[in-house]
Amino acid sequence: MGGLGTMRVELRKSFQFEAAHRLPLLPENHKCYRLHGHSFKVHILIAGECDPVKEWLMDYAELTRLFQPIWEQLDHRYLNEVPGLENPTSEVLAKWIWDRLKPSLSLLQWVEVAETCNAACIYRGG
Repeated sequence: MGGLGTMRVELRKSFQFEAAHRLPLLPENHKCYRLHGHSFKVHILIAGECDPVKEWLMDYAELTRLFQPIWEQLDHRYLNEVPGLENPTSEVLAKWIWDRLKPSLSLLQWVEVAETCNAACIYRGG
């Protein structure tokens, strides 16, 4: 084939969902205590050795297929009502996504959740 030899790469796939939430553990006068919404962005990073025949790590469509059931639980939802997201901070949400994705995606390296264009959390497992 292309003669690339052994090649280790990282792939990143991004997803977006709209959702409302509030952070009930904050003081009542904190703006995030009140109900509000975000256009959340989730970035999934995987890493590994490229298949020597296909010369790729994984089909991006496969990442979409694996993330789809998670997306359906989050998109246009009130996150506080989703089991495990009673206090849906970006940190909690990143780990929640990791816990659901990692069993079927061994190459997963990290999950990033951005609730605004300049505020995000990266979870690397553990």
